[in-house]
Amino acid sequence: MSGAPSDDGAVPSASAASAAPAAGGAVSASRAPATAGVPGTGDAAAGRVSLAWDPRPTGTQGRLRGLSPVSGRVAWVSGSLGTVLRTTDGGRDWSPVAPPGTADLQFRDVEAFDARTAVVLSIGEGDASRVYRTEDGGRTWAETFRNDEPRAFYDCMAFFDHRHGLAMSDPVDGRFRILSTDDGGRSWRVLPSAGMPEALPGEAGFAASGQCLVTAGGRDVWLATGGGARSRVFHSRDRGLTWTVADTPIPAGDPARGVFALAFRDPRHGIAVGGDFQPGLPSPDAAAVTGDGGATWREASAPPQGYRSGVAWLPHLPWAAIAVGPTGSDVTFSAGDRWQNFDGGSYDTVACAPDLACWASGEQGRVARLTLQGVPSGTARR
Repeated sequence: MSGAPSDDGAVPSASAASAAPAAGGAVSASRAPATAGVPGTGDAAAGRVSLAWDPRPTGTQGRLRGLSPVSGRVAWVSGSLGTVLRTTDGGRDWSPVAPPGTADLQFRDVEAFDARTAVVLSIGEGDASRVYRTEDGGRTWAETFRNDEPRAFYDCMAFFDHRHGLAMSDPVDGRFRILSTDDGGRSWRVLPSAGMPEALPGEAGFAASGQCLVTAGGRDVWLATGGGARSRVFHSRDRGLTWTVADTPIPAGDPARGVFALAFRDPRHGIAVGGDFQPGLPSPDAAAVTGDGGATWREASAPPQGYRSGVAWLPHLPWAAIAVGPTGSDVTFSAGDRWQNFDGGSYDTVACAPDLACWASGEQGRVARLTLQGVPSGTARR
């Protein structure tokens, strides 16, 4: 994006919202567990919960904004410097498995189906936006899409199942562009734009965590935006053919502000996080929640205390979620309404596997696994 630094310091020429926040100084991740459960109405329930990030060193220096855990043992990460890594032993060892000849690409999103099969998205204007797929754990890759529209800039990718998925680009001719696959990422086609509402001037997506496009269920998908006069969330119920759009209370009005990440635990209940990615600037009202599938959003009553670029629901704890950003990590036990900080380390994205293994990744090759003790006995439903 024009005027906004990328992870490697270069200044790309796409719109400002698609550029990820600049890499700031490293912040050491705390390994000491923090107590986050708060007894009483509106937060955790009886008992207390301790959470901590347990670092799993990767030996790389790339900024890892793409993350896709399959389980507590298998996870894929991707990022700057053409980095794609895979672990099959819970993060003790990481294998570099990037497609050959891609060291100049930024792989901002990865979607893994198992230990052998994954799809990665590189971002950028024109042919820098590409998709690659592997079926042998990264030993070989097929390039399955290369953008030929010079005005397009692909930001994020999401799958409904092992076959059906979408990728989204910043607006072309005034509308966000949607790419679709129905064969697991082996081939892609651009969907018609007639069902997409017009974008606001300056509106775009943020390629900061691979979570500006998310799915829930078999057909619902949401797209997060910023950079325009208002931060908005688009919603499609038919896998990207037609869309509605709603404003959110997360501040916008600047190329560095808006909704950076979404998480939906089902087609109705969702969380949006974001703020202002510029270091040192305040980010009030950095979280919002919806209970009607994104038709309306309300601000969190106690949001995170800073900009957050990634968010994920905790499996099997339907009212618990984690948000991360360069200045720390927060947890909610009230479905996104009230947040509490539990770590000061720098992470860009967070994701959880069905077996309750939650992972985070970010700058300087940082990856960690979440340790959680004292699961609350109940939660306040909102």
